[in-house]
Amino acid sequence: MQWFVTKIVYQIICGNGNHAPQFDEQLRLISASDREEAWKRAYEIGVQGQYSFNNQRQELVQWRFINVPEMNTLEMLGDGMELYSRIEEPSDADAYISWLQVKAASLRGQEYIDIHS
Repeated sequence: MQWFVTKIVYQIICGNGNHAPQFDEQLRLISASDREEAWKRAYEIGVQGQYSFNNQRQELVQWRFINVPEMNTLEMLGDGMELYSRIEEPSDADAYISWLQVKAASLRGQEYIDIHS
């Protein structure tokens, strides 16, 4: 068996969909004998992960499976190995960095204080 990292993408649609487009990109670790089996397994997970619910405003919220657009074979597992990389091109670099700092601080159970301001 081999290990694969696959990306499963869902579109999140709230109500009539009249909002900024939202997509959830999930990285999933798959154990399979070959790439075809890994892709099929990731696709099955994607289909099974679709769901709908009503939010607090009683609007229908849908997680609609789109596809499995990426898959990489892991030759070996190792501490600190790169599993995924994506280049972001935000319209506001400072806001993006601040958002990352807040998320990192929350992982550590701390409040973020911007020392660069």
